[in-house]
Amino acid sequence: MRFLDVDGLGQVSRVGLGTWQFGSKEWGYGDSYAAGDARAIVRRARDLGVTLFDTAEVYGFGKSERILAEALGSDRTDVVVASKVFPVAPFPAVVRNRFEGSARRMDLRRIPLYQVHQPNPVVPDSVTMQGMGALLDEGRIGAVGVSNYSLARWQAADVALGRPVVSNQVQFSLAHAEPLDDLVPFAQRENRMVMAYSPLAQGLLGGRYGVDNRPGGVRAVNPLFGTENLARIAPLLDLLREVAAAHDVKPAQVALAWLLGLPQVVVIPGASGVEQLEFNVAAADLELAADEQVALTAAARAFQPVSGVRTLVDTVRQRLGV
Repeated sequence: MRFLDVDGLGQVSRVGLGTWQFGSKEWGYGDSYAAGDARAIVRRARDLGVTLFDTAEVYGFGKSERILAEALGSDRTDVVVASKVFPVAPFPAVVRNRFEGSARRMDLRRIPLYQVHQPNPVVPDSVTMQGMGALLDEGRIGAVGVSNYSLARWQAADVALGRPVVSNQVQFSLAHAEPLDDLVPFAQRENRMVMAYSPLAQGLLGGRYGVDNRPGGVRAVNPLFGTENLARIAPLLDLLREVAAAHDVKPAQVALAWLLGLPQVVVIPGASGVEQLEFNVAAADLELAADEQVALTAAARAFQPVSGVRTLVDTVRQRLGV
């Protein structure tokens, strides 16, 4: 396992575990998963050196936090548990109240990394960060993070907090490479952390899907899996397969290794089982050659997906046989 040293958090594993699916019905994981598989995944993650576990109060309406805490057991105070406040009316008293709820569900007095789940379009960070700063001053949290923030908003949050906001959790993968332009250089320059969620683009970068093999379920509504986007991303997927074959690994592991080859980036893929967790963690040991990293970056920048509206129209036309 590889690690980053992050102010207020210490060593953070470059591969973490995202737990959105813990308790979330949309992914089809029920009570038996929570009692069995989730516990086994978390325990195996600890065995493999994973120290970063990401959750949020809105994941399963608190179920994810409870399931994660139960699975970690006494280890929950020895790892970097990262949770998030959903910023509805994020005034200082509300931030504190939401924090207390998360801390109670996870049986933690101190949450190592507490994040603002997304920018509030009305309430400025000068208000939200008053609550976060108070928790930081009292030692109730180890560090403040944000999620889904632009670079400008991240920097504004810094100013509002009066000290570094150490992380920004964003959608980031070879299929969503926009953070390369600004967030990654900022993190490298300022010694911050970019947390990449959906690093495999909901399985698209595993190489299984294509124009003639589209997924169902939750993935079916993702514009990336529209016919036009699957055609446009084909050169990138072909390159992934080529690099994977050269290293005798799978395309998804190359996609994770590409992210880990970038400075100050950690990945937080989910896992439906222990085998998938082990598969993801193995990517930390895969080092791409410099020319492979460059080629993948170029392919990621070249991929220009069409909009969700275009994808919806194309889907309707296909079903109507137009």
